[in-house]
Amino acid sequence: MNIATDSFWWYVTLEGRPGSEEILASLAEMSGSIGSEEMSKEASRLLRAYFRSSQDLGFWLERLGGALEPWPEVRIADMGKIENRQWHTEWKEAFPPLAVGEGLVVLAPWHRGSEPEGRLPLYIYPGSAFGTGYHESTQIVLTLLERSPVLGTRVADIGSGSGILAIAALKLGASHVLARDHDPAVISEIKHNLGLNEISLDEVDLDEGNLLDGLKEEVDLLMANIVIEPLLEMLPSVPVLLKKEGRAIFSGLLAKERARFSTAIGGAGLRVVDELVIGDWWGVSVEAK
Repeated sequence: MNIATDSFWWYVTLEGRPGSEEILASLAEMSGSIGSEEMSKEASRLLRAYFRSSQDLGFWLERLGGALEPWPEVRIADMGKIENRQWHTEWKEAFPPLAVGEGLVVLAPWHRGSEPEGRLPLYIYPGSAFGTGYHESTQIVLTLLERSPVLGTRVADIGSGSGILAIAALKLGASHVLARDHDPAVISEIKHNLGLNEISLDEVDLDEGNLLDGLKEEVDLLMANIVIEPLLEMLPSVPVLLKKEGRAIFSGLLAKERARFSTAIGGAGLRVVDELVIGDWWGVSVEAK
């Protein structure tokens, strides 16, 4: 549905402690918000997140509920709908070009032509799928990917969302990517973003599936930007899918979850080769021991 012509939008107001502004903004983006704004309240911080009316409010509350689990100090203060707000200019201003890592830049398609010199552009339409590039966990994967051997590799992008990681891998020289997500609704968004980046569907296998279930073909590089529980579930199967000297990149992890996940990495027969923290988020690159 075109955001500019929606008759109304759902909103959910999140409340957190002073200093939690970045957390609230991250939670809104992770759940699929099309825009948000900070609001003032004595002794706490509020952020009103807006969602498309193409899904019912219960759908967005369920997505928010999953994102909120690691943050018991954040609560939903209120919710409702707002009629016919003119987002067609406001929401676009929320997605300026974003430099990531040493040589990447994420751009919404309306910023084409304003690419910073020397940076590789990733054109992503901000839709309902996770992965616009503006969340710290996505920036972590892109940076670790940029620091990894990618040229000529076969790559698996698990929980592909918008397809931004698959697109980045191909632009950095990967020969082929499997882009898998459990949500069939995101496949059209991935195709749209591939088209924006002039990437042929011949270079990508689009697949609906849960984590690594049923995957048998070995890959040189595996990426997963999800959250800790599904990452822990898939971790024991990762060494089987990696080719010799293959690498896996995991993100969607809070910095406070580093110790727990690092223990699981060792238990799965993998070792850390690179890691990165941005804000409250942590990501890691691993290889088989």
